Amino acid sequence: MTQDEMKIAAAEAALEYVEPGMIVGIGTGSTANHFIDLLATVKGKIDGTVASSVASEERLKGHGIPVMDLNNSGQLSIYVDGADESDKHLNLIKGGGGALTREKIVAGASDKFICIADDTKLVDVMGKFPLPVEVIPMARSYIAREIVKMGGRPELREGFTTDNGNIILDVHGLEIMEPVKMEDDFNKLAGVVTVGIFARRPADVLILGTENGAKVLT
Repeated sequence: MTQDEMKIAAAEAALEYVEPGMIVGIGTGSTANHFIDLLATVKGKIDGTVASSVASEERLKGHGIPVMDLNNSGQLSIYVDGADESDKHLNLIKGGGGALTREKIVAGASDKFICIADDTKLVDVMGKFPLPVEVIPMARSYIAREIVKMGGRPELREGFTTDNGNIILDVHGLEIMEPVKMEDDFNKLAGVVTVGIFARRPADVLILGTENGAKVLT
């Protein structure tokens, strides 16, 4: 089974959590795209969606799936999104696609966060995948110096601007032994919009696509 087929297996398993009348939060990235394409097959039973990025919004609309503004949707039943890394406690690193801030907002506004990924994303200690940090542009150098003090190697994501008009620093060389503490440490830095550690609000369900189909961790 290819990596793509594993992602599809995870997305298919997530579809089972979609119930009639729900407004579904939708993430961003290749695995979320598979879920969007599958959601199109049952679009008649949901009331709408809230997208975590412009790209996902356009893909949903392309399928004729209604997209709502989070300010008007109220609390969401479920949020379905991928991850760049996960540990066994369902803490995540997200933001490889650059939508981490909106992803964190939609996850926070959802009763249940269902993360879908292929099984290569499950690791013992997170940090091998560079940690994305969305930063207000004027704070770039200051935040970079602070990250070096924390033991990381920040790298500007060249030629990339988030949907919020900010930049991303990808941080290499971290071993994230205490995800909640590290998330808090980044959040204390003035000029950090969001860090891509999802530990204060981890996933509730992790669905991993494997060689033998979907495996569910809670």
